[in-house]
Amino acid sequence: MLRLKKRSEFLTAAKGVRLSRRGFVLQAVRRLPEDDKPARVGFTVTKKVGNAVVRNRVKRRLRELARLHGPDHLSNGWDYVLIGKLGGLHLPFEGMIADFKGCTRDLARGKTEPQRKRRPKDGSDRGQKSNKPTRPDPGAGPKEQSAQKSH
Repeated sequence: MLRLKKRSEFLTAAKGVRLSRRGFVLQAVRRLPEDDKPARVGFTVTKKVGNAVVRNRVKRRLRELARLHGPDHLSNGWDYVLIGKLGGLHLPFEGMIADFKGCTRDLARGKTEPQRKRRPKDGSDRGQKSNKPTRPDPGAGPKEQSAQKSH
């Protein structure tokens, strides 16, 4: 089992399928069909989870999970990213193992979550009208703001 290290590899995996569990999110993408090399795994934990000590602890648990059970449950020719969640810190390791096995089983059966809709990069949806009220100019004082509202 190899490691994903480049940002581009993580971004490619993010375009694939996504399965969420209590302690982690698993993203997976098939490499080229003729590529039957061992599975590659990357690990990441966002700052929302906690400070560096907490994030590193969650990452260590994910790495150990992949080390122990990855070779038996991850398919060759695929790239996987395990994204740590706060639940991954407090969840018993046996629970994480069960979630990981269930996640890989669902992936093999094709049971995945639908992709989130993403905003187009060209900003083509920006021309649509919004229900949000317009905000007054932040540089204007209270009198100018009330004058803006009346116009």
